[in-house]
Amino acid sequence: MEDVLAVYARPYDPARPVVCMDEKPFQLLGEVRDPLPARPGRDARQDSEYIRCGTCSIFVFTDPLRGWRRVHALAQRTKLDWAGQVKQLLTVDYPDAETVVLVMDNLNTHTIASLYEAFDPGEAFALAQRLEIHHTPKHGSWLNIAEIELSALSRQCLDRRISDLDTLNTELAAWQHATNANQRGVDWQFTTDNARTRLRHLYPKS
Repeated sequence: MEDVLAVYARPYDPARPVVCMDEKPFQLLGEVRDPLPARPGRDARQDSEYIRCGTCSIFVFTDPLRGWRRVHALAQRTKLDWAGQVKQLLTVDYPDAETVVLVMDNLNTHTIASLYEAFDPGEAFALAQRLEIHHTPKHGSWLNIAEIELSALSRQCLDRRISDLDTLNTELAAWQHATNANQRGVDWQFTTDNARTRLRHLYPKS
């Protein structure tokens, strides 16, 4: 916990940006009957019955100090999928950064080994050398700022039925563009001193 909080306390450095990453499953749902739009004197109506169209995984990367985020949905969340997303982060999103400080939870796919499964050793090593990874505690995923982005995304973009991956990614791209245009950042105020006071029950007893 204190390791992650120390990362958040760093001033912004474009050569070493702090990026938080998270992912969430999403169920694709279709309509059995077309919804009825709102009209004078009557609200929009949607049938309670729906069609299950499969599941996918939404990846989110966010730079809270820069006010930037990237979201994309993939059919699954394998080691190769995570490695591909990290490669895009390093080569497309932050090609000029010396090191990307990556904060994420400790899933079995979120490891340097995944890069070696996806790419040849030379490329995997080059990518790994530009990463500084910090994992949130096993029961402390709330420390990941990317969870805040996922919460906002769920309320603002995923509060309706979406039946296929292409439509979902179109909606995610529109949300990403609008939110990035506003450069909405995150003012993280929970510090190590706060943790030692408010969460002292988590620390070893002397």
